[in-house]
Amino acid sequence: MNVMEARLAKLALKGDQRAFAELVDLYQDKLFHMAYRMLNNRQEAEDVVQDTFLRVYKNLDKYDEGLKFSTWIYRIATNLCIDRLRKRKPSYSLDAESSEHEGLDGYSMIPSDNRTPESEVLLTETQKIVHQAIESLPPKYKTIMMLRYIQDMSLQEIGEVLDMPVTTIKTRVHRGREFLRKKLEHKL
Repeated sequence: MNVMEARLAKLALKGDQRAFAELVDLYQDKLFHMAYRMLNNRQEAEDVVQDTFLRVYKNLDKYDEGLKFSTWIYRIATNLCIDRLRKRKPSYSLDAESSEHEGLDGYSMIPSDNRTPESEVLLTETQKIVHQAIESLPPKYKTIMMLRYIQDMSLQEIGEVLDMPVTTIKTRVHRGREFLRKKLEHKL
């Protein structure tokens, strides 16, 4: 898979449209699922996927072949999601110090009206509760928990995607789990 991605990226860099189309096919569903889970909004998730591929296309010449292509594309998509989360207008503040905690603005408490019958069927009751708990995390933890437990990335990969030291990722995974544990204690 990684060898194929690298080959496709090289061909796309040389202007091979078919290779770029294959990269799109390879990633659009994965990126959509990640963006949808982070943003909880179908339209915004579709926009993020489109923006990601536009950026990939425009910046193919900047792609560092020392980095896995998947890491690079996830980094772009994740950053676009985080930007959107930060720009959302808070409906209220979770606490008085919210400006100190980047993005801790209560947006995640707003119920989503984007649920589809298919997505309802796919999630068991427990999964739903866990997903809702992840939804309510502050963005800096939410992103990491999504990448770790929903995208099933290693701490190392998350560090590369978010361009952070693994020690920071470990701390945030630990704190994110603590947040979740407290939330789930009341629900499960």
